[in-house]
Amino acid sequence: MLFIRILLIILFLSGVSSNLYAQEKVYPKDGDGITSLLRRYNRSDVHYHREFLEINKKRLGRNNALILGVAYTLPPLKNQTTANTTKQTTEPKQKKGYEPLFGSANASFDITSTELEGATFYISSGHGGPDPGACARFENHVLHEDEYAYDISLRLARNLMMKGAKVYIIIQDAVDGIRDGRILINSKRETCMGAEIPLSQVTRLKQRTDKINELESKKGPGYSRAIFIHIDSQVKNKKMDVFFYHSSSEASRKLTNTLQSTFDRKYARHQPSRGFTGTVSQRGLYVLENSTPVAAYVELGNIQNMSDLRRIIQKDNRQALANWLCEGLVADYKSNE
Repeated sequence: MLFIRILLIILFLSGVSSNLYAQEKVYPKDGDGITSLLRRYNRSDVHYHREFLEINKKRLGRNNALILGVAYTLPPLKNQTTANTTKQTTEPKQKKGYEPLFGSANASFDITSTELEGATFYISSGHGGPDPGACARFENHVLHEDEYAYDISLRLARNLMMKGAKVYIIIQDAVDGIRDGRILINSKRETCMGAEIPLSQVTRLKQRTDKINELESKKGPGYSRAIFIHIDSQVKNKKMDVFFYHSSSEASRKLTNTLQSTFDRKYARHQPSRGFTGTVSQRGLYVLENSTPVAAYVELGNIQNMSDLRRIIQKDNRQALANWLCEGLVADYKSNE
């Protein structure tokens, strides 16, 4: 009888030990490395890192990279009892952000990291108000550049905020948030942060540049970037990848090269047989040469080309464009730390 009791106790303790590993399965977030994942679960010491590698060595990618969608086993917290392990390894409550311009479905969001903490971005979508920008016909609809540039700008701004950045959305529409439809209905509601947008091109460009410079003057020292987002209009048979303009400043040139190289890597990974042909060049555009912050001008394709247009009207593609721009801006920020 004593032997049976001892055996049962051993089996029980073995089950408890194995359950510690079975219960603590977590999934990485986009941008996570092992260190950031372990830090989120209060496992910052180096012995946790070594133990994590040992436990999960068959689930890791090249150079011990985490793979999205794969569940990883956390090392148990040291000096914790079985009864309170689950409670103490629960993910800390995340900080929340809120921006009504993103629309009711997207206004609230988690701040998932602090990697852009201290960075300031001014996101300005092209045209707006009385000026629709470039136009194209698609399925009996007239599509306007400003609507699609605005949607991608909102998605980019949200991505940046989720990483802890301070973001000013310069061109705003109080009604249209982030939209998932292919056909984005046109309007003339857009303002420059509440101010009516003039029709005159020079006045319009000066208005948004002055607003950026005003905000920048109040910010104080530190990293800041202005991003101007447009969709080009060329002849219909000219298919174009995303391309970039920079000002005469070296920092602006470096920024656009970083953005371009990010897109190049993404195409190499997701469409290796296609390649990426997006270019970087200097151009003396008003908004580039007159913005106080380092600036980049982004053209997302040719709205007249059906291949480019079909890419832009798909919500997943618009989100991918925002994601890749965000990744490029993160890389530029880190290179300036």
